[in-house]
Amino acid sequence: MEPYRIPTGDGEAEFTEKRSSFLGHVRMVESEEAARDFIAAMKKQYHDARHNCWCYRIQDGPERYSDDGEPQGSAGIPMLEVFKRENVTNVVCVVTRYFGGVLLGTGGLLRAYTKSAKDALTAAGVSSVRRWVSLDVPCGYALFERMKNAVAALNGTVDGVDYGADMTLHILLPEENVEEFRTQLRDLTAGSAEATVTGEAMKAVPIASSD
Repeated sequence: MEPYRIPTGDGEAEFTEKRSSFLGHVRMVESEEAARDFIAAMKKQYHDARHNCWCYRIQDGPERYSDDGEPQGSAGIPMLEVFKRENVTNVVCVVTRYFGGVLLGTGGLLRAYTKSAKDALTAAGVSSVRRWVSLDVPCGYALFERMKNAVAALNGTVDGVDYGADMTLHILLPEENVEEFRTQLRDLTAGSAEATVTGEAMKAVPIASSD
């Protein structure tokens, strides 16, 4: 299965632009039905709002969006583009707008809905779903930061650390990057350290979202 990205958890964000309040909500969903159920729940909860704009993307499924009464192209599409740029799927986003009496114009709306979706996704976090290999790596304290940087550069993550006379890092790496990490580890430690594979699994692992 090809790797894909999903929201790590629930994300919410709020900001005000020219007296209009924008409330963004992001959830991870696994079906179009679940996405539509969430949209319906948000519309019910914020029934007194002027607009409840939404979008969703389902892995190997549909992409949908709605401007919910905002000018065409000013809300749903820019929201959807946030998730397409981040390669995030199995996601639904609803941005609620309480109108503050000041018109923002199409450009202002586009920026506001983009920001709201992006802020809510940042609050949710992003996880990569793929086959990960877990390794234990001995590491001297002086090399800790360089080791973390090497792992991050290969799209991996440090999952835990055991402390003693030296450190043992428990890391997760995409399976295709394991051999490259072994090479870098030998370079970093002048051949004195070896990584031990402790397992592998298909799972979602939190990663850093791009700016």
